[in-house]
Amino acid sequence: MSIRTYSELIKINSFEERYKYLELKGSVGVSTFGFDRAFNQMFYLSEDWKRVRREVIIRDNGCDLGFPGCEILGSKIMVHHMNPISIDDIVKRTDILLNPEFLITTFHQTHNAIHFGDKNLLAKPLVERSRNDTCPWKM
Repeated sequence: MSIRTYSELIKINSFEERYKYLELKGSVGVSTFGFDRAFNQMFYLSEDWKRVRREVIIRDNGCDLGFPGCEILGSKIMVHHMNPISIDDIVKRTDILLNPEFLITTFHQTHNAIHFGDKNLLAKPLVERSRNDTCPWKM
């Protein structure tokens, strides 16, 4: 598997293709950090993470997968590591940990869809409504 980058991602012109670029096809219940989960969570509470998280959200204008027009409203904005991280990455402070080139802003449902490879979890686009569109006999 090749390393996913922000520079490559932003060249992709559709939200669904960006999702496909990032999807991991994992499965529910598979342990990523196991008993070391607390170690992982300490990283996400660090000042370094909070700083880079803020930078990435600003860079992506708070849009899901950095895609214009897909603003994340009424929900917590997540910042996703485009390449899975490990305890070793945290211990050694590898480049993929805090480099914005390997991070993207995302919505919770999109984040789950990426990890579990289920595009049905993606938020559905809003349908533009018109007068009497639910009452065809009034058209």
